[in-house]
Amino acid sequence: MTGELSPIDTAKFAAARRAADIVENGMQVGLGTGSTAAWLVRCLGERVCDTGLKIKCVPTSARTATLAREVGIDVISLNEAKWLDLTIDGADEIDGDGHLIKGGGGALLWEKIVATASDRMVVIADSHKKVECLGAFPLPVELIPFGWEITKKLVEQVLITLGFEEQNSILRMNGDQNYRTDEGNHIIDLHLHRIPEPRQLASLLNQVPGVVESGLFVDTCNTVIVGFGDGGVEVRDIEKK
Repeated sequence: MTGELSPIDTAKFAAARRAADIVENGMQVGLGTGSTAAWLVRCLGERVCDTGLKIKCVPTSARTATLAREVGIDVISLNEAKWLDLTIDGADEIDGDGHLIKGGGGALLWEKIVATASDRMVVIADSHKKVECLGAFPLPVELIPFGWEITKKLVEQVLITLGFEEQNSILRMNGDQNYRTDEGNHIIDLHLHRIPEPRQLASLLNQVPGVVESGLFVDTCNTVIVGFGDGGVEVRDIEKK
């Protein structure tokens, strides 16, 4: 299935494979978006084909839905599922408290909705995603297109109020066009360097008119599975920290 993998891809695959083993027959599962989540989808597809695992899955992006169908996974909508037993997703950064930055792949809104509609969220990542303090990775913030430049300025004012003197907010592009999420929204990426109080920042960003959601996932993750380049994994239960 894997062939010759780089150490990074080996780590991602190891984390995804361990997470796939958590999934039980009859579960309804949220499927994340991104390179590590793609490994998870392939691992689950292998179980479906080889062992007859019967699950229903809700994808967090159109591209995850396409991959899931390709590997034989039964894809349903969140409205059909009503509620999920488990969501498994990747992260761009994970701090020691299990707080996350997500949205590098542009699916942060669907990812947060699906994760919130689950009994449990498991985050899978390679070891490079572990950080002491969030913020080295640019924080995605999803904005509606209407008046997005004004919303961007309001976000920048919030950052100044919170003391983020070194900051830069950049509209995400797709070639020469504004990037569009699956919901048709824009994303600005906030280059903040350090986010010492992620809960406070998440709360204030979500109060800005025009902001749909931020990529700060606070108190959402229950378990972190970290993969390493040698194929080993580390499993950490956030609730038992």
